[in-house]
Amino acid sequence: MMNSPICSMLDIDFPLLAFSHCRDVVAAVSKAGGMGVFGAVNLSPDRLREELDWIDAHVDGKPYGVDLIVPNKFAGKGERLDTGKLIDAIPEGHKDFAAGILQDHDIATGDLEKTRGMSANFARNLREEGAATSLEAAFEYPIKLIANALGVPPQVMLDMGKEHGVPVAALVGAREHAVAQVEAGVDILVVAGGEAGGHCGDVSTMVLIPEVARALREIGADTPILAAGGITTGEQMAAAMAMGAAGAWCGSVWLTTAEAETNPVVKDKMLAATSRDTVRSRSRTGKPSRQLRSPWTDAWEAKDAPDPLPMPLQSMVSEPALRQIDKLSQGGHAGAKKLATYWVGQGVGLMNEPMSSGQVVQQFKQDFADAFERLSNFFEV
Repeated sequence: MMNSPICSMLDIDFPLLAFSHCRDVVAAVSKAGGMGVFGAVNLSPDRLREELDWIDAHVDGKPYGVDLIVPNKFAGKGERLDTGKLIDAIPEGHKDFAAGILQDHDIATGDLEKTRGMSANFARNLREEGAATSLEAAFEYPIKLIANALGVPPQVMLDMGKEHGVPVAALVGAREHAVAQVEAGVDILVVAGGEAGGHCGDVSTMVLIPEVARALREIGADTPILAAGGITTGEQMAAAMAMGAAGAWCGSVWLTTAEAETNPVVKDKMLAATSRDTVRSRSRTGKPSRQLRSPWTDAWEAKDAPDPLPMPLQSMVSEPALRQIDKLSQGGHAGAKKLATYWVGQGVGLMNEPMSSGQVVQQFKQDFADAFERLSNFFEV
């Protein structure tokens, strides 16, 4: 076991955490000595139980965690969830714009309205009452970490973490947010720079990690930091730990692994991409998130594009279209293959070789050791 507070808290050998929506990745990383964290935001409690049943049966007793998204701000917070009301709140112009992108690429749009309500699970799980139901399901299993991906975790998450003796982690993208999280009682900070895939801030990882580490020292906090944002190699992990992190939290690097359920069309795009082939945009969820650039993302960044709606309304505009794109692209539809995209960080430029998740963990370990040796050589004995 590496001498890191993360390893001690989570009972893992190597302080590398893998965020993934794919249960196979979660199990493989945990078995390789890191920790898999299952992204469950879109799942109903029953579906979450199905996935955790599988993970628990395939993880060989190794630790694993669960990640939810409960943001502090979103459209309709505090109101009773009504899928029809949410759909009615979406301007026709936004629906037409999304449909127009598909039509420009020879994709029929007749099924978009039928699938619009499928985003209701996402909207439901954003609410504290929805999160509480998912948390109850998660804590039926021997999870070793619960994480919130947007903002200060709801009190119910903090309370249930303490009740079950499970550390609560939270993602932050700014110094002041990190301090607020610590004051709220979070056990682990996932400090994510703007290079990250998915939801991210605009401060780079190289700046944000030491900035947060210094802020914690100033308030006398010893909350461990997991570095995130563009980290896809052990050298980067070592650099982040030299700046004050106790380990790394990675999401993008697992998207091209053998176990990942990533659309093969998108997986091939990622393996061929450079670090400049991503865009940070509000067009997918209503909050800034980094995605693989494609004609779909370009259209939403154009001057005539409508301003993205607040979460979760923008997801109810984009996800029906993106699901259709995803399905058709895998069937060989030329227009859909061009449009196909997914969340990924700038580290995609370093993800050039297909590997298994276990191989990625071992490569991280080797690269970390090599980086440590290089640094050691700068000192005279």
